[in-house]
Amino acid sequence: MKNVMRDINIILFCFLILLTPNLYSQQNTGNPPQKETVPDENIPDTLITKKKDTYWERLINGNVDRSFEKRIDISFAGAPSYTREASFGIGGMATGLYRLDRTDSVMSPSDITLVLNASIKGFFALEAKGNNNFKGRKSLLSYEIGLTRKPLDFWGISYDACNINPVTSYTRRQLKIDANYQYNLHQYFAVGAVFDFTFSNISKIDSIEYLEGQKLSYTATGLGVSLKYDSRDFIPNPSKGVYLMFRQTIFPDILGNTERTLYRTTFIADTYLKVWRGGLLAFDLFGQFNSNNSPWPLREELGGNQRMRGYYSGRYIDNNIISGQVELRQHLIDRFGFTTWVGGGTVFPTIKKLNMKNVLPNYGVGLRFEVKHNVNARVDYGFGKDTGGFVFNISEAF
Repeated sequence: MKNVMRDINIILFCFLILLTPNLYSQQNTGNPPQKETVPDENIPDTLITKKKDTYWERLINGNVDRSFEKRIDISFAGAPSYTREASFGIGGMATGLYRLDRTDSVMSPSDITLVLNASIKGFFALEAKGNNNFKGRKSLLSYEIGLTRKPLDFWGISYDACNINPVTSYTRRQLKIDANYQYNLHQYFAVGAVFDFTFSNISKIDSIEYLEGQKLSYTATGLGVSLKYDSRDFIPNPSKGVYLMFRQTIFPDILGNTERTLYRTTFIADTYLKVWRGGLLAFDLFGQFNSNNSPWPLREELGGNQRMRGYYSGRYIDNNIISGQVELRQHLIDRFGFTTWVGGGTVFPTIKKLNMKNVLPNYGVGLRFEVKHNVNARVDYGFGKDTGGFVFNISEAF
């Protein structure tokens, strides 16, 4: 309990440092930007004062949508950080909204987020993710790019091994690129092309037998197709709609060193329902299935910043994963919100060996702050089986 309270105090301290500049301002809840006043031609330029678009102005009024008047409406922030995986460190982020067609008031803005984090344990992460809406509302490019070096705890590469092995450690370096270009065939229905590249290398490991004879380094390049039904109003923070995604990816052996062709199937089903004023219920069902005995970098890790929050990422690993969660999102006041969720999930080697007794519980609470128009910074504390931990990220979990 003392460790939990210590973690809570540390993460809230870091979160408040990040948000302090915003708290000393008159809040704006996203009203349309005021039109600039055209100066009188008879007034000398020396008497005209213009409000400077400074760093502090962008941070203080960051939740006002200025994507119609700027090429990119971007905000920056930095703060001390703390996670169980990385320990103490320092992090910085930039998040922005932009429109390729600023004359289109119907299309949602595109979004981009950049995150940089480094810690005293040698943890390093540079990540970028976003959704780019092209002109004409016909196509969308969603992407995630991550370059990381992570000294991590390690229990093995299968559920059974992770359930009995004592903890050891390894250091993993990884470059991952995941991109999905989607073309709308209908208002909500789209077909897409998938590119999925992974390079993973273990530079240090204390118990090599935990890899079960697999190599220390793998490269895999996946190509695939996706089918999507998406009626959400805004991807980073939906307030209504339904999202259904089916994705099939193939990793040819000639495009890596996996020594055989591998397959991955992904399914996502999300829906969002308003329940009362400022209250929203969000439902998420996720499944990802890989070829039997896939290399460890292509296996599923339970935990992370989207699903099964609070579990140490990689505490349980295996070929396949299934999870589900229900989350209540409640607006509190001005730019602040609150969330609580409950769910469960598990990893398993094959469909035949899926055991419902191995489904792990997950629940937690979180705080939200609107850093950009309709884009939240979130700090969550998740609980699980004999575990708990913080997640700090930009945009909603799903």
